[in-house]
Amino acid sequence: MEIMLRLRTLLPLATALAASAFSQRWTEAQANAWYSRQPWLVGANYIPATAINELEMWQAATFDPARIDKELGWAESIGMNTMRVFLHDLPWRDDPAGFKRRIDRFLQIAAKHHIRPLFVLFDSCWDPNPKPGKQHAPTPGVHNSGWVQAPGAQALANPAEHARLEAYVKGVVAAFAKDARVLGWDIWNEPDNTNDSSYKSKEPPAKKELVLALLPKAFAWARSAHPSQPLTSGVWQSDWSSDDKLTAMARIQLAESDVLSFHNYDPAPEFEKRIEWLQRYNRPILCTEYMARGNGSTFEGSLPVAKKHKVAAMNWGLVAGKTQTYLPWDSWKSPYTDREPSIWFHEVFRTDGSPYWSEEVKFIREITGAGK
Repeated sequence: MEIMLRLRTLLPLATALAASAFSQRWTEAQANAWYSRQPWLVGANYIPATAINELEMWQAATFDPARIDKELGWAESIGMNTMRVFLHDLPWRDDPAGFKRRIDRFLQIAAKHHIRPLFVLFDSCWDPNPKPGKQHAPTPGVHNSGWVQAPGAQALANPAEHARLEAYVKGVVAAFAKDARVLGWDIWNEPDNTNDSSYKSKEPPAKKELVLALLPKAFAWARSAHPSQPLTSGVWQSDWSSDDKLTAMARIQLAESDVLSFHNYDPAPEFEKRIEWLQRYNRPILCTEYMARGNGSTFEGSLPVAKKHKVAAMNWGLVAGKTQTYLPWDSWKSPYTDREPSIWFHEVFRTDGSPYWSEEVKFIREITGAGK
């Protein structure tokens, strides 16, 4: 009887301690143990060719599982086993149950193709004024002319909206917190990006400060759902070679991430240097954006370096479509309405599934082992 009473007393305590452990940042040992169970992760940032942005991908009226199935099949055929996929707070606000069903459907399709996605919760890039409903057509000749931020500028600047954002993060992470089909959670994409070459005049004046205050809360909201998958947010600019050179944002990103992630669109030597900067933290490293051919960032240059260091590699873009990210960044200043770019900036496949460069796809198959 006494033993039973002690068990009844200790069991809630043990449960609370276990929950507390899961709500803390992973230790180096936990992070590396998780990574040791993963294959070499190779994939792309993914949105179907039929969607101009995250809203068009996920809203019920335009969610396109048939197209997603076809395109992820092309990814599987070249050995890709992960995709970085952007979610958005507005579909959760307007239809949480439906959004969960569509995410689950996406995961079913991805699993069919042996692909596990890294889901992105928030994003500071491009249009700061997202609007649900029908999305506008692509601007002719312009790279990523319809991509939208999450949260939008109004929600970011209004503290009254933050409870809604908290509910979104907790809700979506909790729904898939123990789902083996999910690779991980990317809390915020390029949080200090102010879009100077595109939407600078429409950004909140204190955007960086607003995000700086919200980013650690977003990590905490996700952790409170006790996910079995790691959390991350990728550093993408400035110098990470020593702690004293880190920006305030990068300091939070690196301190809160279970596994580290970064972006780099430079040639292979700079790509490798960035990896070496992050190795001092002794945590798994994921490159969640790379490959801009016109900038010297290529599969042939970056993938061998990533494989050498067992760094995950997710290039920007899989299939040419409504995002038009095969066009270069400078198309915002000089739209490609009267000419084709001399070289595609991003994307692996044309809209019909044929490779942009056959030799490039052959190389990807060989390095991932899909060609064996």
